[in-house]
Amino acid sequence: QVQLVESGGGLVQAGGSLRLSCAASGRTFRTYAMAWFRQAPGKEREFVATIRRRGGSTTYTDSVKGRFTISRDYAKNTVYLQMNSLKPEDTAVYYCACDLSSAGYDYWGQGTQVTVSS
Repeated sequence: QVQLVESGGGLVQAGGSLRLSCAASGRTFRTYAMAWFRQAPGKEREFVATIRRRGGSTTYTDSVKGRFTISRDYAKNTVYLQMNSLKPEDTAVYYCACDLSSAGYDYWGQGTQVTVSS
């Protein structure tokens, strides 16, 4: 079992920045990758970014490239999402997810709300 807890969400003006954190805990922490997703009201869940444990390679959805950065801290078992130049369309609940085997995302956090005002 893996538990994921997101934090760092809040209300910010357009053009501002937020840094989300995802702390992982549990019996083991042997993951293939960790990722961020988001879901806005009335919209389906959207992939945002992922980082692979081996090699640390990253992938981003086109809408956040150049603005968001996913990173990791192995010592703290924590993954971050630095969000800069935020836009109102970034408003959503952001979820952290863990992929244990590359077959899919097995565990999810409870989500943290990000609201960007214009």
